[in-house]
Amino acid sequence: MNSADKDDDQGGERVYVKLISMEGHEFFVDKSIATGSSTTIRTMLDGGQFRESTENVINFPDIAGYILERVIRYMHYKSRYSNSAARIPEFSIEPEYALELL
Repeated sequence: MNSADKDDDQGGERVYVKLISMEGHEFFVDKSIATGSSTTIRTMLDGGQFRESTENVINFPDIAGYILERVIRYMHYKSRYSNSAARIPEFSIEPEYALELL
C-alpha cells in the first residue's frame, strides 16, 4: 500500500490523494478536503467505476502546476471557512491567473 491510499480507518490516519499537473508536479491533499471542495473529484474518488478511486491518484493533463496549486489553496480555504460563524476573509486571486482559473 502506498502513502496515497492509506485507509483512514487505520488508527485515524489521514488519507491523502495525489493530484498530478500536466508537468508532472505532484500535490498531496487530504482526501476529505479534496472531496468536500470538488464534486468532480468526489465523483472520481468515491465512485467505484474510476481507477482513481482505487489508487487515490488523479492526473490533470490539461492543468498547469501553478493553476492546480491555486485550486488546492481554494480547497483548503473552502474547507476551513465553509461552516464558519466568524467573518470569512476574501479569497484573493491574482489578476494574471483569474482567466485560467475560470
